[in-house]
Amino acid sequence: MDTQWLQAFVAVADSGSFSQAAENLHLSQPAVSKRVAALEERTDTVLFDRIGRQVNLTEAGKTLLPHARRVLRELEDSRRALTQLSGGVSGRLSIGTSHHIGLHHLPPVLRLYAQQYPDVDLDIDFMDSEQAIHAVEQGRLELGIVTLPPETPSRLNSCLIWPDPMAVVAAPTHPLAARKHISVKDLASYPAVLPDAQTFTHDIVRRVLARHGMTPRVRLATNYLETLKMLVSVGLGWSALPLTMTDEHVVPLYVPGIELSRELGVVWHARRSLSRAAEALLETLIQESPT
Repeated sequence: MDTQWLQAFVAVADSGSFSQAAENLHLSQPAVSKRVAALEERTDTVLFDRIGRQVNLTEAGKTLLPHARRVLRELEDSRRALTQLSGGVSGRLSIGTSHHIGLHHLPPVLRLYAQQYPDVDLDIDFMDSEQAIHAVEQGRLELGIVTLPPETPSRLNSCLIWPDPMAVVAAPTHPLAARKHISVKDLASYPAVLPDAQTFTHDIVRRVLARHGMTPRVRLATNYLETLKMLVSVGLGWSALPLTMTDEHVVPLYVPGIELSRELGVVWHARRSLSRAAEALLETLIQESPT
């Protein structure tokens, strides 16, 4: 059974879409469809129900999926073990990171890493931190450079790289921006634009506000902090953003008792051996950390 068939099958199962699986695998959609069809022919069973644009696993697909994951994990572990024996730092390294970290924190790290280890091919997937952590747990990524969750999953190791203090922010023209003293009650009387409810950042903000008995009135929510900054700057509401994002368009508000901060760092699987390429990137991250 061709491992490329299994890779295509798992990619479609994870994404629920042939087109998204093709994008993730850097293949054309017909190529992914052909590989899945070959696997279905080889196993003499239908693995996906295709109803319109929806793609769902059949019972046979659900049965095969954990076995396919295990085969692919074992092959990847074998590849890493052989790479370790070679003594060099080379090969392909798959990592996941958020757009914010990729834009604001990773560039100097990746520049140094590429200079020191030119034989490593980096495969970087930009995704939500929550998705990256899940992909590391499943073995689809070696490293996730992410917003660290309040509690690290038991199967993962984590390391803090960048402390990321945050602030309540608003546009300079917002009514709260002209006040020197802002209470939590004042804040609650205006709408907010916040990170999506499913994100770690939203959870951090919600917990801090809840300790003061406040539930924000959320006008809009999005996963992308750069988009939130734009929404704040045009006056759609206040938000909570990293302090490093404040400027003449988005200003911090001082709200006594409200102290916000999150931690950015790296996660990896606790029960799997890292490749030399992953170990080298982990060392580079730790060396570059200001902590």
